[in-house]
Amino acid sequence: MRSPIERYLRDLHQELSGLKDGVPFQGIPAMADADPDDFAICLATVDGHVYEVGDSRTDFTIQSISKPFTYGLALEDHGLDAVDRKVDVEPSGDAFNEISLAHDTGRPANAMINAGAIAAASLIKGSGGRDGFARILDIHSRFAGRSLDVSERAFASESATGYRNRALAHLLRSFDIIEDDPERAVENYFRQCSIRVNARDLALMGATLANGGRQPLTGEQVVDLETVQRMLSVMLTCGMYDDAGAWTSAVGLPAKSGVGGGLMAVLPGQLGISVYSPALDPHGSSVRGIAAVRRLSAEMGLHFVKAARIGRSAIREHFPITDAPSGVRRSREAIDLLTEQGHRAQLVELHGDLLFAGAESVVRHVSSLPEEVEIVLLDVRKVDEVNDVALNLMEELRQKFEVDGRRMAVIDDAGRISEVLCAGRTPLFPGSTEAIEWAEERLLRRHGGPGLVPSTVALPDFAALAPLTEEQIAALEERMEDREYHDGELIRRSGQKFGGIYFIVSGRVANSTVRDGHRVRYTTLGPGMTFGEIALGGGAPVRVRAEEKVRVRLLSADAIERLERDDPELALALWKAVAVDAYTRVEQNLQEVAVRDRD
Repeated sequence: MRSPIERYLRDLHQELSGLKDGVPFQGIPAMADADPDDFAICLATVDGHVYEVGDSRTDFTIQSISKPFTYGLALEDHGLDAVDRKVDVEPSGDAFNEISLAHDTGRPANAMINAGAIAAASLIKGSGGRDGFARILDIHSRFAGRSLDVSERAFASESATGYRNRALAHLLRSFDIIEDDPERAVENYFRQCSIRVNARDLALMGATLANGGRQPLTGEQVVDLETVQRMLSVMLTCGMYDDAGAWTSAVGLPAKSGVGGGLMAVLPGQLGISVYSPALDPHGSSVRGIAAVRRLSAEMGLHFVKAARIGRSAIREHFPITDAPSGVRRSREAIDLLTEQGHRAQLVELHGDLLFAGAESVVRHVSSLPEEVEIVLLDVRKVDEVNDVALNLMEELRQKFEVDGRRMAVIDDAGRISEVLCAGRTPLFPGSTEAIEWAEERLLRRHGGPGLVPSTVALPDFAALAPLTEEQIAALEERMEDREYHDGELIRRSGQKFGGIYFIVSGRVANSTVRDGHRVRYTTLGPGMTFGEIALGGGAPVRVRAEEKVRVRLLSADAIERLERDDPELALALWKAVAVDAYTRVEQNLQEVAVRDRD
C-alpha cells in the first residue's frame, strides 16, 4: 500500500513542475547549461527512511549548501570560541557574495556568506596524512552516508571565473582572518562547492543534523550536538541570505540553498528535506525549491514553533492479536483457527506526540504491513498531542487501508483522534480487549465460517458437558430453568452465595472487576459457555453483566442439591465435567491475564 506521504509528495511534485520561472545559474559556465526541467523532492527521517520523487538521483554540485558542513568541521577542530574570533554569527542581510566584513576587524558576518565560508575553509588543516580538502570532502561524505566526489569540470570553471571570491580571500588575509596562503583557502572553497551530490544525499545530510549529528543509515556520530546546535542556529538566521527573515517567519526551518539548484532544510529531531531544481530566483535560490519547502512547512505543520519533541517513532508496541487474546472462551476448533490466522490482525499501540514525525512513522509502518494483514487495531490512548497534519495523514491512511478491502479499528477514549478516524464505519473501542474480541470474530467468520461464532448453542453442544452421555444431558436439562437478561443487567456479583451453573444459550456476558477506579474486563462469555461454577468471592469484587439480550439455561443451586440427593452418580459426572472444563480454561487464561494487566 503506497503511503499517503509518498502520494502527497508526488502530487506536490506534479503541481510544482508547472513553475517555469527562473533560469539556471549563469555565473559559472559549467552550470549554465543545467536542465531547468530537472526536479526532485526528498524527505529523510531521523530513523533513515527516505521518501523521494522526481530526479532524486541526478547529480549536481552542492555549492553553498557545503558551507554549514565545512563550518561544522571547523567548529569540531577548533571549538566555538576560536571560530567565533574568525567568523561572526550575525545575519548580514546581504546577498551571498557581498563583502559583509566588520570595518574594524574584517571578521565576516557569518559562515553562510562567501566571505565567511572562505574563512571557515581556511581553518581546516591537514591531519592523519590527509590535506585540508580531503578532510572537507570526508565530512560531507560522512553526513551523506556514502563516498562523494568532486566535479572537476565545475571546479575548473569556478576557479577560472572566481575573481570576486579570490579578492575576498586576499581581503580576509589582510585582516589576518586567513592566517596563511589565501589562494589555498579559496581553492579549497571552490572544491567544496564542486562536490557532487544528489537530492537523496542532501536529505540524509539534513536528517543527520536533525538527528543531533548521528547519521541515520550508518549510525556514526559525525559531529557532536553542540556543533549541530551552532550549525542549525546559523542556518536558521543566515542560511537564506537577504531573504532569511522572511524565510524564518514564514517557513521556520533552518535551511541552506545553493546556486547549483539544491535546497536543504532541517526540522530538528524529525527530518531533513531537500529539493533539486536548477532554475533560480534573484536571491540565487531554486524557485521550485523555495515553493516546495514553503508548501511542506505550511501543509505539514513543520514550522519549528509548531514542531513536536524529538521525532522518535510514535509506535510503542506492535504485535499480532495471538499475543494478547481477548479472553473470550471459545471452542477448540475456534482456538486452533485463531492460532493459525491470528497474525492477520495486528494491534499497533501509539504514544507520545502524534505530529508530523509521529504520524509519518505510523503511516509508514502500517503502509508496509504485508497484504495478508487484514485488520489493524490502532490504540491511541497514550498519545499526548496531535495536530491537524497528523489527523489528515491518519485519515488518509485509514481510507486507503479500507479501500484495499481491509479494516481498521481505533482504541480511544473518544478523543480528537477517534472523532476524525471513526466518523464513518470505523469501529471505536474503549479498550484493547473489546477490540481484539471484535477482530477475532471477524477472522473466525471470514476464515472459518459462521459455525465458529454461533449465535445459539443447544445444551448437548456445550464443551463443559462433552464427557456426559446424551441420556445424562437430557436428565440434567429436565432439572434446568430458562432465564433471560437484558443488555446491561447485572446477573451475578461476588459476595452472593452460590446460585448454580449458568449455560449461555444466546447473547454475551462480561466478567469484570474494578481496579484503580477503572472497570477491567476479565473475560467475555458467549453461546456455548458457562459461568457460576467457580466461586466469585476472593480478591477484588467481580461482576457478571449481560452485554446484550442473553438467554441461559440455569441449573440452580437447589436443583444441584436435589440432583446430588436423587442421582449422586450423575451429580459426580457433572462436577467432574465442570472441573475439567474449568481447569482447562484457567490454563488458557494465565497468559491472557498477564497481558491484559499490562494495559
